[in-house]
Amino acid sequence: MTVFKNKTDLIAFVDTLKSKRNTLGFVPTMGALHQGHGSLIRKGLEQNDFVAVSIFVNPTQFDNNEDLVKYPRTLDSDVNLLNEISEEKIIIYAPTVEDIYETNVLSTSFSYDGLEHEMEGKFRDGHFDGVGTIVKRLFEIVRPNTAYFGEKDFQQLMIIKKLVEKHDLPVNVIGCEIHRTNDGLAMSSRNARLKPAYRKAAPFIYKTLKLAKEKFDAKSANKVTEWVTKQFAKQELLELEYFIIADTKTLKTAKRKSNQKSYRAFIAVYADDIRLIDNIALN
Repeated sequence: MTVFKNKTDLIAFVDTLKSKRNTLGFVPTMGALHQGHGSLIRKGLEQNDFVAVSIFVNPTQFDNNEDLVKYPRTLDSDVNLLNEISEEKIIIYAPTVEDIYETNVLSTSFSYDGLEHEMEGKFRDGHFDGVGTIVKRLFEIVRPNTAYFGEKDFQQLMIIKKLVEKHDLPVNVIGCEIHRTNDGLAMSSRNARLKPAYRKAAPFIYKTLKLAKEKFDAKSANKVTEWVTKQFAKQELLELEYFIIADTKTLKTAKRKSNQKSYRAFIAVYADDIRLIDNIALN
């Protein structure tokens, strides 16, 4: 397996691959890889000759410096996991901050036609400027045919699709189903930091989302939101930051249901100091 630490060598390698008409999939990650990432990579290998995986903890998308410092960095175990998937068809790009940003570790300001102002945008100042900055830069360096993102970060997925559209980037962006543990918890690198009691409590998030989906058939968005809020008020270990039912296309909070629109429920919860997000399609 080839691990590149700088973009110059990676670009030369990708040039060679493309000169032989190979297709390249891409899965950008911040490392601490788990089977959720593995499912994206396997999808990429099904549809491409090779898959590039970036492992880079991007400083410009953290609004909380403590979260950046605590974010797990596990390159050796990440490489081992990727080797188990494929020793020959996966390319790893694990750059330094300097390789990506040189001397200017700052975000570019992006407009995503309002998508950035909903949900996560209200709680994480500047987050999606950081996301757009790193994803655009990685697309320009890796030059994939197709990129794969998990639907756990559904708002991020929509924003990246908008980024590609507005900047006319030559990459096809595919959203992939949320990968869950046996008890329903959406897989996340942050899960490894959960203390045992909080890890035991965390599947309540998905259980509540499934019940909210059932209730949405007969009740208004406001009534479902009120019900979810009451359920979390009874939880000692889980603190609800937000629960929002939104239009899938605009991500704006639903006020009245329409048979012509699709909706999704989005949730953010604190388990101690670990922030967990999840979502579910409602119709």
